Amino acid sequence: MSKNPQHSLGVFYLALTISFDVMKIGFDAKRLFNNSTGLGNYSRYVVSALSAHYPDNQYFLYTPSIKNLKNTKDFLEASNYRVQLPSGLYSKSFLKSFWRSWLLGNIAANDGIDVFHGLSHELPVTKPVGLKTVVTVHDLIFMRYPEFYSSIDVNIYTWKLKRAVKSADRIIAISEQTKSDLVHFLHVDPSQVDVVYQGCNSIFKTRHSTDEINKIRLKYALPSEFLLNVGTVEHRKNALLILQALVKMRNKLPVVIVGRKTDYVKQLNEFIHEHNIGKWVHFIHEVEFEDLPMIYQAADIFIYPSLFEGFGIPIVEAISCGTPVVSSKGSCFTEAGGPDSLYINSSNSEELASVLDELIEDDVLRKSMISKSMDYIKKFEPQVIAADLMNVYKKIN
Repeated sequence: MSKNPQHSLGVFYLALTISFDVMKIGFDAKRLFNNSTGLGNYSRYVVSALSAHYPDNQYFLYTPSIKNLKNTKDFLEASNYRVQLPSGLYSKSFLKSFWRSWLLGNIAANDGIDVFHGLSHELPVTKPVGLKTVVTVHDLIFMRYPEFYSSIDVNIYTWKLKRAVKSADRIIAISEQTKSDLVHFLHVDPSQVDVVYQGCNSIFKTRHSTDEINKIRLKYALPSEFLLNVGTVEHRKNALLILQALVKMRNKLPVVIVGRKTDYVKQLNEFIHEHNIGKWVHFIHEVEFEDLPMIYQAADIFIYPSLFEGFGIPIVEAISCGTPVVSSKGSCFTEAGGPDSLYINSSNSEELASVLDELIEDDVLRKSMISKSMDYIKKFEPQVIAADLMNVYKKIN
């Protein structure tokens, strides 16, 4: 089975007709400087997109600490970023959380911030008169599926989110699904919520040579052809459905599952042992972020049968890498994958097996899916998202 990775991404620029004044924009940058994936990637994407397309603004990055991460160097060196750490007594480890949660509102106001943006469900408890705030909400999975979390975490997350959406001047949801959940679970006025999608890192748009991809195959012992799943290996991500489908497929391909290990792996291994499919399943629990695009590009089909997500950024990553996507019906998945990805019932392994068999046999269908999906994900380009964010900020200034 062949896969042609050569697709023209094209060049898509948003014609901006709105003139924006220079602004001072502050961010809760804890995740940006300390999380290597997930919320960290979102934070870095948002700030870098704004900086690239609105370079005259000043961007204040407030963080209680900074980890030594490869992808945060630019934020420490660029001239239009001002990184703010706690000082004096508040630099002590036991007071850093207090600095972030309680003092940051006052600090931002004193810095003359026009808009303070909480990038991950939170805003400072203190909000001085005149400080305008925006909060991004990624998902309400802890409310929809509380069984996936400890009761303590559910209570903490719920308290922080309720307080943040009540305090915020505008709320950003990363999908229509998340906006719907805010209205349903927290009774938020929908007119207060703006949907601004997220995009994937630019490294997923770079096409790699056969030699480069083969080096990655060797590094991670990847098969010559395989089905791919990426995401924390936990119950909600539903990798078991892939293994159940694998047993029923007539055109078996190896399955590569990439993601952090949890106790859910025990359930997967029990199924693997019971059905004697060990030679068909390959786990990668630790991967260099720079290698991930080449793993996507080496794969024949990307499978994302998650039960529920706020957005599903791996879907956009896979499409950017030229890999056709099969995901779940419902939730936000069609928002991420568009009309030309394929969707299955997340509890129906026979349906997944049938769709995978069809895709494996139909090279023309796979190429068509990718070509059309590439056009769809242009809506997640940095310049589009940056403009959408600026429009939100201008609503409260």
